[in-house]
Amino acid sequence: MTTQDFSQAYTPIYALDDKPAPLPALLAAAQHLLAGFVNIIAPALVIGSALGLQSYIPFLISASLLVSGIATWIQSQRVGPVGSGLLSIQGTSFAFVAALITAGMIARQGGANDEEVLATLFGVGAVGSFIEIAIAGFLPKLRKVVTPAVAGTIVILIGLSLIMVGLRDMAGGANAENFGSATNMLLAAVTIGVVLVCQLSRFPLLRVGSVFLGLLAGCTAALLTGNISAPDFSGAQWISLPTPMAFGFAFDWVAFIPVAFMFLITSLETVGDITGTSRVSGQPVSGPVFEKRVRGGVLADGINSVIAAFFSTFPNTTFSQNTGVIQLTGVASRHVGRYVAGILVVLGLFPVIGIALQNIPRPVLGATTFIMFSLIAVSGIQIVGSQRLNRAQILGIAISIGAGVGVQLVPGALNFLPELWQRIFGSAITTGGLLAIIFGILLPGEVDPEAEGDSDQVLAS
Repeated sequence: MTTQDFSQAYTPIYALDDKPAPLPALLAAAQHLLAGFVNIIAPALVIGSALGLQSYIPFLISASLLVSGIATWIQSQRVGPVGSGLLSIQGTSFAFVAALITAGMIARQGGANDEEVLATLFGVGAVGSFIEIAIAGFLPKLRKVVTPAVAGTIVILIGLSLIMVGLRDMAGGANAENFGSATNMLLAAVTIGVVLVCQLSRFPLLRVGSVFLGLLAGCTAALLTGNISAPDFSGAQWISLPTPMAFGFAFDWVAFIPVAFMFLITSLETVGDITGTSRVSGQPVSGPVFEKRVRGGVLADGINSVIAAFFSTFPNTTFSQNTGVIQLTGVASRHVGRYVAGILVVLGLFPVIGIALQNIPRPVLGATTFIMFSLIAVSGIQIVGSQRLNRAQILGIAISIGAGVGVQLVPGALNFLPELWQRIFGSAITTGGLLAIIFGILLPGEVDPEAEGDSDQVLAS
């Protein structure tokens, strides 16, 4: 079956430009929110916790929800040349989480306080956004350098470097008095168990909401065992308008490098997401219409990431989970994106939501992110596995992964370098990613169009 035929195999109940009545549109929007909500808020929770920014997490969650709504509107409604015009939901990709944690730690090592760390994260995010804006016009050339094998290698490194973060939270979080206790691991096990049961269910709706339901089950178990406290709303604002550039911008070249890598990778991730969404929406996945959607989608990611930095949150990209929701509901109408966007913006105006979500027990949050991070590593393996590689390429991938993981596990291995270079190459993503690109250039293989199409499907999953 050709890619064109494959797209025509899906016939949505509501096509791309159809306007569903408010009730079915709201029901479809609710399912998109169910599938993507945890992914929208989790980066703020994970990054905030990893960098010791707990007091700022409610603000970061509110900003994440608000900007996710704005970005979803731009991406789905298409503003001029900006946006794919597909029902694509936006949020912070987990690909950025490891890079932003690394960037924050680099800022900490340089003596930055909490607000200076945040200013650095938003500064490097704002500058990095222009990389993606520029990439939108040069995607074919980028794919010759960052091939699926290279992208897959970097995705594997992202997953492997984040698994440690998820596992640490499962055990209770860094510096927890009861770190590694049976209670913490039991709460994590309940959460993972519910996610697995939902994923194995015959009911599609349970599979779509598996992570959300796992989080809910874990919180319920924590409540029953007395391991969750009531949120403290004293002194909290119930409604708050967004504050642009709340922490200002700062810039650090060393912190910028891992984030810049991620803008390259998420550009390709967006191509995969748009391919998948086009396919299940009954739209072409090749030709001028598709290429226009891809350019607009990647351009929207870059512009939305500038907006995200302006409103003090993290870079935004398309989400892949919503491709499955379109397939489940048969609703591909981009007008549903307006409902999703509106709900997210409204949720972002209530800081108390962030305060409540900050109370999610670390073992429960860690269990859900552990699954997601592990899946990132597996998706990277699938991307690499979809390619026809020769021995030299396989060796290059192996060295890249080994070096990336190695410098993270044994930081002292780079003591021979000046301190600045130790900070740069102490990141698995920077070291492994740079080696992957170098090996990809020095050891090119033949591009197999069929395998390249397979890699797009994996990127969209």
